[in-house]
Amino acid sequence: MRRTPVYIICSPRPLVGKTLIARLLGEFLALQRGNLAAFDINLKEPSLLDYLPKFTGTAEIDDTFGKMQLMDRLILNDGVAKVIDLGFHAFDEFFKMSDEIGFIKEAARRGVAPLIMFVADTDRASARGYEMLRQLIPLHALVTVDNEFVVRGELPPAMGHGRVLAVAALPVFLKTYIDRLNFSFTAYLRSEKDTSTELHQWIRKNYFSFREIELSLVP
Repeated sequence: MRRTPVYIICSPRPLVGKTLIARLLGEFLALQRGNLAAFDINLKEPSLLDYLPKFTGTAEIDDTFGKMQLMDRLILNDGVAKVIDLGFHAFDEFFKMSDEIGFIKEAARRGVAPLIMFVADTDRASARGYEMLRQLIPLHALVTVDNEFVVRGELPPAMGHGRVLAVAALPVFLKTYIDRLNFSFTAYLRSEKDTSTELHQWIRKNYFSFREIELSLVP
């Protein structure tokens, strides 16, 4: 039986393309599975809630009630894929909470498969954040996202131990195009007849990468 995936897109740094990855993944899962539950934990707009309002709700982890309410949803093995767009301000608190309550072990016991997708950068905060995750998260549940628009070179060697998801950089004019709130990756694939365009190929490549991750979750 396929486990219920929980994708946590995170970084201790702002402006690394985290919400872009969450959008891409969310649209892929909605297309692939027909359903999705997304959670937005962000301070600033635009955020996932702005791009995928049909599937996304806000979540708070500033108090015990908010934390428990979120975790109750995340450990539910209901077959609905979950995506969390975790704002940089909540990075430390979220994983501290997860460790304290034994989230990874409890999720596995219930047939839920958490996957932490860490969006890399080359600064000290990212290095420290990644090392913290390596101490808390099993290597099979940790994916480093190499967003070439941000890293602009070789991924730091310390972040290449487990699975790496490479996301190619788009030209600035295409980046501006997809940043519009009404833009949909799936709708573009369906409407653009020329499959050779750079954006079409970029979306398809990322969707294929997500499909490989989904297949890896099948026991």
